[in-house]
Amino acid sequence: MEDIVFRSIRSNGTATALVWLCCTAAGAGLVGCSDSSDDDGTDAAGGGASAAAQERTADENLLTGIEKIDVGGQSVNVSCSGSPAEGRPVIVLLSGGGDDLTKLAGIQKTLSAGDRVCSYDRLGQGASDKPEGPQTIESTGKVLTGVIEQVAGDRPVVLAGHSLGGLISARYAPDHTDRVKGLVLMDATSPTQNADLAREIPDSATGPAVELRDETLAILGGKGPEKLTVTDGEVRSAGDIPVEVIRHGKEYLATVPEYGPGLERAWLGGQRKWLALSERSELSTAENSEHYIYADEPEVAVRAIRKVADQAARG
Repeated sequence: MEDIVFRSIRSNGTATALVWLCCTAAGAGLVGCSDSSDDDGTDAAGGGASAAAQERTADENLLTGIEKIDVGGQSVNVSCSGSPAEGRPVIVLLSGGGDDLTKLAGIQKTLSAGDRVCSYDRLGQGASDKPEGPQTIESTGKVLTGVIEQVAGDRPVVLAGHSLGGLISARYAPDHTDRVKGLVLMDATSPTQNADLAREIPDSATGPAVELRDETLAILGGKGPEKLTVTDGEVRSAGDIPVEVIRHGKEYLATVPEYGPGLERAWLGGQRKWLALSERSELSTAENSEHYIYADEPEVAVRAIRKVADQAARG
């Protein structure tokens, strides 16, 4: 049913904006949340679930390949590639809502040439278990902690999140500054996403924007596959860790009839709010990208993540 709705909306020219709203809010089962495909597939993320993928690295017996691990009694699908480098953090990639770790396989493969890089499916995503009940930012953060403990050993980490994965990373970092030494937010969901939508598409609105707003707010309220409730809140400081905030440059939200320009302004405002995370935050624009920056301009995403990892290594 979700795919049928998606295809029908595509015909009236608002597909791209719908993808943004669904994916930033935890995408309700839309397999096609991104129009881009990854030629590398799961192999690029470190191989399939073969015998080779189950092998551990010699360094600290850390997992390599794609493997399901136990976190709090639930199965979480994890992919790790690359070898730990002395003095450098482990890079942990977080996908957007409605996506799984295979979406990040391309940049994971590139980054793993010089660093250890891991990604995972949150509960309700990809090959991980479905959540046992409603989730909050705090409970999904506990799963992230469990993943970090098993994939990074005692090493520090840099979190690089796209869309909803960016919001989760940004909410997590201030409470875990002992482990999180850098952040990269790729078109991260606004810290005031609920209010932004309610303001820009008011109750008096008509047309496709209404359905778009209502479905998105429902997903933000825990109705998506992750059952994750995302509430608005102030941006808390994570100290002076390096933070790169990257926003899209192609204003695709403008395709929403009547309300598009306001949505674009609100989105930019949300990206600027994330700068309060650190004294060392920087905002940049991926000029040729829509929402999926790591697919549209992978070199931009890779450069930002390597920059933050380098800064984190220097301390």
